[in-house]
Amino acid sequence: MMIQFPEPLALAQARIEPLLQHYLAGSPEAASRLLSAMRYANLEGGKRLRAALVYTAAQTLGVALEQADSAAVAVELVHTYSLIHDDLPAMDDSPLRRGMPSCHIAYDEATAILAGDALQALAFEVLASDENVAIGTRLKLVHTLATASGLQGMAGGQMIDLVYTGQNQKPGLWELQEMHRLKTGALLQASISMGCICAQLSDLVIQKAILAYGEALGLAYQIQDDILDVVSLEGDLGKPQGHDASLHKMTYPAVVGLEEAYAMRDALYQQGLAALEPIPLDTSRLSTLFAFVVQRSS
Repeated sequence: MMIQFPEPLALAQARIEPLLQHYLAGSPEAASRLLSAMRYANLEGGKRLRAALVYTAAQTLGVALEQADSAAVAVELVHTYSLIHDDLPAMDDSPLRRGMPSCHIAYDEATAILAGDALQALAFEVLASDENVAIGTRLKLVHTLATASGLQGMAGGQMIDLVYTGQNQKPGLWELQEMHRLKTGALLQASISMGCICAQLSDLVIQKAILAYGEALGLAYQIQDDILDVVSLEGDLGKPQGHDASLHKMTYPAVVGLEEAYAMRDALYQQGLAALEPIPLDTSRLSTLFAFVVQRSS
């Protein structure tokens, strides 16, 4: 089924694909299999939502897209690294990703682990070496992405997820929100923050508003993911339907019920739109991306 992507997402896709091709081209012969796995995981589909958030935040603040290219590439590389590792047998043990065999199925576990490691390293290489961006700005971008990726971000959230997976005890709503704030929301919010950094945003009112929008979007994204695992067909999801439930993962439908999960998602959408109201700029692209997040089917 052909997915209709909104303009900010389509723009990001068109812009980011050749950039990813560029950064994932060429390799020493001894590492050709590793590069092949990195390319397989990165270049075979993907919505590019995180790149779109970087570009859209920067564009909203009046910055040329060229100034945000390295940040957009970096968040996509880190996102893909996280997906490769999440799919591993020791983590979520998922055989499918984006409708295709997961990286460790298409190659092998060792190659998949190394591909994730190499993509993470490449992300910071891309950020640090972009001479079109001021050194001070590069440092802020590196710090923001590193924080969102590690203990205070994705890695920390994944650890909380693993602790609860398969256990009879259920976390409270606060623990569930904290897990997803770190595991999923941190990188989504970092994408928006990096767009603001590229714009050298100093207006505290606008900064606070955009970050509040990002926090709401990050949580709404995960709730929609959890809902889709229950209600979507496998062909739409691009991964096994009901996989979270089969692993007894703690999801929003599992903790609060499907109806309440829908209500929470919709409330966060309204909260995100309200957060944009104080910004004296055209925020329609940011609103459009949030609408896509809560309406998507995969």
